[in-house]
Amino acid sequence: MSSGPGSGFEAGDGSGGASHAAYHSAERQFDDAARILNIGDNQVAIVKRPRRSVIVNMPVRMDDGSIRIFTGFRVLHNKARGPGKGGVRFHPDVTLEEVQALAFWMTFKCAVVGIPMGGAKGGVICDPASLSEREMENITRRYVAELFEVLGPEVDIPAPDVGTNARVMGWMMDSYSMRSHRHLPSVVTGKALELEGSAGREGATGIGLTICVRRWAMHGGRSLRGMTAAIQGFGNVGSWSARLLHGDGVKIVGISDVSGAYVNATEGIDPEAALAHAQKHRTLSGFERAAPVTKLKKPLEILEQDVDILVPAALENQITADNAERVRARVIAEGANGPTDYEGDKILRERGIPVIPDILCNAGGVTVSYLEWVQNRMGYYWTEQRVLEDLQQIMIRAYDAVHQTAVERKISLRTAAFVVGIRAVVAASEQRGLYA
Repeated sequence: MSSGPGSGFEAGDGSGGASHAAYHSAERQFDDAARILNIGDNQVAIVKRPRRSVIVNMPVRMDDGSIRIFTGFRVLHNKARGPGKGGVRFHPDVTLEEVQALAFWMTFKCAVVGIPMGGAKGGVICDPASLSEREMENITRRYVAELFEVLGPEVDIPAPDVGTNARVMGWMMDSYSMRSHRHLPSVVTGKALELEGSAGREGATGIGLTICVRRWAMHGGRSLRGMTAAIQGFGNVGSWSARLLHGDGVKIVGISDVSGAYVNATEGIDPEAALAHAQKHRTLSGFERAAPVTKLKKPLEILEQDVDILVPAALENQITADNAERVRARVIAEGANGPTDYEGDKILRERGIPVIPDILCNAGGVTVSYLEWVQNRMGYYWTEQRVLEDLQQIMIRAYDAVHQTAVERKISLRTAAFVVGIRAVVAASEQRGLYA
C-alpha cells in the first residue's frame, strides 16, 4: 500500500502522548473562544463533548492464513448541523483520544466553512506500509461490517485520511452497498471518479490552503511573488500546496516527509521534480542525491527555516513549547490537523506570528467532500471548473469572515475561527432543542 504522495500518509509523531496533548489542546482552544462568546455551561456541555465513541476489535485473515485482531475507532462528535463527516486514519499510533480530537476539530471546521454537516473521525491501528493490498482490503471491509449500524449517507460519512486513499474508499462504499443491497455512493467521499467521486477532490485541501494564504497576503497588502516557503509533510496536502504556491511565485526552500527533510535556501526546490521522485521511490528518500538539496540531520528543523510561509502538513503536535521560539516564519498555514499545540500557539501569538488555523486552512478537502456528497445524492456530476469555483467561493467567504472577526474582536485567527464555528453549532443546537 503506497505511502507516497496521494495516499495522505505523511510525516509526524502520532504517539499516544501526542494524542492526549492534541485533545487537550483542542479543548483549550474551544474554551478560549467560548469565553469570548460568553456561552453558558449548558451550551458548552452540548457542543463540546463527543456524542458517540465506538471501539471495535476486528478479526482479520492475513495473507499467511493467520488471524490478527485490529482495533478500530469511529467517533461522532456533533450532529446538530447535519450528519457526521470525517476521514478514516490507518496508522500504527492511532488512539481513541486522537480520533476524538480530530472529530472535535471537524465539527468546527464544517461550521467555519458553512457546510451543513457535523464532525466525525475514524481510525484503525495498523501500519499500511507493512500490509499487502489484500490485507488492507480485508481490514477495510471488516471495519465497515463492524460499524455498519453507525455509518450511512445521512448518519456518518467517512473519507480518506492518513494512510487511506480513494481505493480504500471504494472498498468501503462497496462493502456498505453490498450489505445494504443498494447502490449508495454517498456513504463515503474521496472516491475515484470511476466510482462517482468528484472532479477536483485530489487537490482540494492544498487548493483551499493556497486560497487562504492568498487571502492572508491580500488583506495585508502583500504579494506572494518572491516569498519563500517550507513544507513539512510532502504527501497529498504538502505536495499540492508546494506546487500551487510555487506557481504563485513562491520559492520552495524546504520539504520533508517520513524519510527526512531536504532544503535548498539559495536556489529553491522544484516541487514537480520532488513529486516525481517521491512517486517513483514512494518517499523522498535519496532526493539529496537526485537534486541540489541538503538533507537535514534533524527533520524537525524544517519548521525552523527562515521563510515567509511555513506549511506544517504532517501530523499533530509538531510545533510545541519546545520549538515555537525557534520558528522564523512570517505566517503559518496549517495543512495538517492540530500541528500546533496550545502552548506552542501561545508562544507564536506572543511573538506576533499569525497562524491560519487548521479548521479553516485545511477545510478545502471537506468542502469538496461535501460537494461530492451533494453530487452523489443528486446523481448529477459537475465539471472540475464548477467544483473549483464553488470551492474558491466557499473558502474566500470563510477566510474573510474569520479575518473580520479577528480584527473586530482583536483576537487571533485561530480563536476567531473557533468563535465563528462555535457560534454556528450553538445556534443550530438551540434551534433543534433537546429530544426528550
